[in-house]
Amino acid sequence: MMAKEEGDGPGAQSEPHTDVRQRKKPKSSESQESAKEEKINDTRTPERAPKHLLFQRFAKIFIGCLAAVTSGMMYALYLSAYHERKFWFSNRQELEREITFQGDSGIYYSYYKDMLKAPSFERGVYELTHNNKTVSLKTINAVQQMSLYPELIASVLYHATGSNEITEPEYFYIGIVFGLQGIYVTALFVTSWLMSGTWLAGILTVAWFIINRVDTTRIEHSIPLRENWALPYFACQVAALTGYLKSNLNTYAERFCYLLMSASTYTFMVMWEYSHYLLFLQAISLFLLDIFSVEQSDKVHEVYKIYVFSLFLGYILQFENPALLVSPLLSLVAALMLTKCLQLNVKKGTFVAKIIKVINFYLVCTLTVTLNVLMKMFVPHKENGHMLKFLEVKFGLNMTKNFTMNWLLCQESLQAPSEDFFLRLTRSSLLPFYILVLIICLLSVIQVIFRRINGKSLKESVTLEDGQIGEKPEIIYHVIHTILLGSLAMVIEGLKYIWTPYVCMLAAFGVCSPDLWMTLFKWLRVRTVHPVLLAIFLSMAVPTIIGLSLWKEFFPRLMTELSELQEFYDPDTVELMTWIKRQAPVAAVFAGSPQLMGAIKLCTGWMVTSLPLYNDDDLLKRNENIYQIYSKRSAEDIYKILTSYKANYLIVEDAICNEVGTTSGCRVKDLLDVANGHVVCEEGEKLTYSKYGRFCHEVKINYSPYVNYFTRVYWNRSYFVYKINTVISFQS
Repeated sequence: MMAKEEGDGPGAQSEPHTDVRQRKKPKSSESQESAKEEKINDTRTPERAPKHLLFQRFAKIFIGCLAAVTSGMMYALYLSAYHERKFWFSNRQELEREITFQGDSGIYYSYYKDMLKAPSFERGVYELTHNNKTVSLKTINAVQQMSLYPELIASVLYHATGSNEITEPEYFYIGIVFGLQGIYVTALFVTSWLMSGTWLAGILTVAWFIINRVDTTRIEHSIPLRENWALPYFACQVAALTGYLKSNLNTYAERFCYLLMSASTYTFMVMWEYSHYLLFLQAISLFLLDIFSVEQSDKVHEVYKIYVFSLFLGYILQFENPALLVSPLLSLVAALMLTKCLQLNVKKGTFVAKIIKVINFYLVCTLTVTLNVLMKMFVPHKENGHMLKFLEVKFGLNMTKNFTMNWLLCQESLQAPSEDFFLRLTRSSLLPFYILVLIICLLSVIQVIFRRINGKSLKESVTLEDGQIGEKPEIIYHVIHTILLGSLAMVIEGLKYIWTPYVCMLAAFGVCSPDLWMTLFKWLRVRTVHPVLLAIFLSMAVPTIIGLSLWKEFFPRLMTELSELQEFYDPDTVELMTWIKRQAPVAAVFAGSPQLMGAIKLCTGWMVTSLPLYNDDDLLKRNENIYQIYSKRSAEDIYKILTSYKANYLIVEDAICNEVGTTSGCRVKDLLDVANGHVVCEEGEKLTYSKYGRFCHEVKINYSPYVNYFTRVYWNRSYFVYKINTVISFQS
């Protein structure tokens, strides 16, 4: 007995080791196995790195962070300087400054002005949510319909920081947007740094981003656009997600990435009405990552929870916006969580586990579609129905003569990318390196997938000698995500502003990553030179050569742009706005093209009949009706249309009336003729002959019956303003 007890003594001491060996044997879920392995690793005594290694690591992180922040600040200052040189902004009057907010972006800034003029923040918000001073005969919730949270935040900061005593509202507004663009660049820098392990990749990302800024951002043309406010937060979310997905992350870093990812996702959801579509693509990428990399399953489902909470927060802050309830993102996340509850505990790598993976994939796809259809059946919504019709027409699934649909198809941002886009990316060497990096990463990911199918488990940590860059979960995610974004950008050019920044990031990461070069050398079986040393050498030499060539070719151009003194010059528009402010009654309502109406609302504050917004069916119908002033319709028809919206003044733009379009059939007057049947566009169609000339031409001649309905009160080289008569004389 004593001997037995003595023999039990050593067994008791070695029991922890025996327990470790036994934990690997029972069949359990993969998440439980990973949790147990983490617990085992925690019991081991960590080895302290030598002081010189700690110092090197600290110096690397410090220099990288300094370079990232400096890059963002320099880019923001560059944008500010370029904007000043382009418009000579500081020497312009307030009216001329406001006209520089071109296109449909000016309407956003007008509400920022309204908030600053409001007696209190609460009163300003109430007037925006119950706005009846913008569009005639229509009360709108401008905060919900136009996603005006950026303007609300900017107006609060302007007063709270005391900036009203230091700077003018225009400078404060554009300063915030330029600052966000600096954060955008910094986030791309950090993402590339996290993926490659070197901040050299971040510098190359920033260089490519600035050189290709014509295709990476629209900040130079339309500062107040929603995407300029929202995409910096999405870039921060992607950077945090990249760090969160890394396998060798310590607890504190993982917690920080999770909090940053949560905050940026919430903010992104509130800032942009189309944000949930972009997050839907990200959710698909994470779903596919979950299939290919089982070890990241728990992290991926934590991200799904962030999506759900973000949708809930957005639903509340956007005044119970039903579009978020019927969004594909919510349906996908709900389906993923339901299938997660139905998953069985099966040993990974077995034939049964593979079958269950296929079944889960099928269930997720089926449940997503089913839930989305059910939500749309039971939730009243107007979820951009015109955009769905637009996609049908664009992909040839339907034909239409509708003016709005054809007008959208003619917009350059909604067409396929031109050859010039690819030529610009090729000249800066971005596209060739992106394709090379994408091919290597994609092939490595496919190789890893086949290994998983054959039952081989992924390694917990991938070393440089392994030469398997496709085993890193963050790489798998970015490969899938960039393919999805790129596929959409090849169809709609406007989406290139979302895709191209990540092209810069992925290309820079690849050429600066020793893992990518090592993966390539493993395939080529390089033996003449030690592959690890060669990979490290090329990861520093290649980006250095690229950087020097970019510096030599493009840096002088950037400096030339900053040295050139340009000046904003649009005297006709300035004269028109000045006349309206001085001569038109305060209660007057103006009618004209939506883009011009947005400028009138911004510069004068007068009420208009339509706005350049494309997410409201009523406004789209108004735009089509008002555009009839450029069609072959009678004076009486136009008069009835305008008076139905209580318009007092009509503005005819010579640029639209005498437009010479470069794209066949895309002029406004051509599209109106097709919609009204005044021209034959296909064989077998009947021509509806119009006995009237084009209204915008005929009204200028000043003969009956046009003078009976309209009286010209102002004109210049570009604009003709007509007062709509309230008392009509039918004398010929």
